[in-house]
Amino acid sequence: MDEIEPSAAASWPRMSDADANAEARRMIDDAYRPVRQMPTHFHDETPAPLFGNAEPVHQDDRRIVPAWAAGVAVASIGIGAGVTGIGCGAWLVLKGLSSMTITGVLALCAPFIGLAVAALAIGAAVSRAKAGSSKHVYQGTVIRRTEINTHTRGTFSRTRNTFHG
Repeated sequence: MDEIEPSAAASWPRMSDADANAEARRMIDDAYRPVRQMPTHFHDETPAPLFGNAEPVHQDDRRIVPAWAAGVAVASIGIGAGVTGIGCGAWLVLKGLSSMTITGVLALCAPFIGLAVAALAIGAAVSRAKAGSSKHVYQGTVIRRTEINTHTRGTFSRTRNTFHG
């Protein structure tokens, strides 16, 4: 522990031994005092009427659940309901697909196949139209040079043909 300078200790107010004991007893009593428990039930002592409805009794609304916990609970219920809906929809779709015949599958796929064939035909036509037009026109003679290089080392020979054109 740190040492207290004598000049600083002299400036503090000093308690008598009786006051220090009383303060210590008060602090110990406060520390060990039982915590007041919140009631978890309510018993209405008013007598019920013999005929008709009873008058409403005011009950305090004391929520012990934090707001963030209530939000998480509501969000998890919503997510669970959404996932359940998606699962039911997938089950219905897969059940319907499993009961289809090959004719039904072909009838279902026919529009998509038609769109794919049309897109393929359009793409091929555009590709051929672009390939037919050239921006470069070459005029003059075309010369093709061929060099034949043969390297022989020992018993093995290697021929390399180089084309320049």
